[in-house]
Order: sequence, then structure tokens, then C-alpha cells
Amino acid sequence: MKQPWHLYLMAFLYILAGINHFRKPGMYIRIIPPIFKNPKLINNLSGGAEVILGCLLLLPFTKNFAAWGIIALLIAVFPSNWYMYQNKKASFNLPKWILFVRLPLQIVLIFWAYQYTL
Repeated sequence: MKQPWHLYLMAFLYILAGINHFRKPGMYIRIIPPIFKNPKLINNLSGGAEVILGCLLLLPFTKNFAAWGIIALLIAVFPSNWYMYQNKKASFNLPKWILFVRLPLQIVLIFWAYQYTL
């Protein structure tokens, strides 16, 4: 059964984002709220999860599992998005409105991943 093109797009984006966690870790570590201990480990785990889940999304027999994993990951990283919105240092000097729009974007990404759980 042929997979839809947007599944490949999603997989590619998560794999790319995951690799970027290792290429530019400081960018991600900076947005991890200080309440979480060991931000380097959290960065490595989330980056690794993105790469693995992106790859698993490409396999028909693991697509469902990967989509649920992506949903869980999107929920787990939401505190970083909120921290970026609230903290000037973590915001990369992006306009507040962009950081605000990014928050409900998580819902859109969750819905996108959910399409592959059916």
C-alpha cells in the first residue's frame, strides 16, 4: 500500500529536526526550562526520539506506534515552547506574537500525527 506524500514530509521533518539537536545542541538546551535537570540529556533524548520516530513513521508496520510516539513527544516538549514564550533569554529575540502562535501550532502537529494512528 502506497503511503501519502505528507507522511514522507512529516518523517523527513522529524528526522531533520532530530539531527539538528546534535548539530546545534545549544539552540535546544537554551529553551529547556531550568526546572528540568540535565538539559543535555533531555536534548539528546528528544533529538534521538525525533530521528527514530521519523524513521519508524516510514515503515507501514510501525507507522501507528511512531505516530503515537510523536504525539507523546509533542506533548512532552510543550514546556519548552511555553518557556520560550515567557523567557526573553530563551526567545531568541523572536517577536512575542510568533512565539504565541507557536503554542497552538503544537495542536496542529498533534492532529497531523494523529492522522497516521487510524
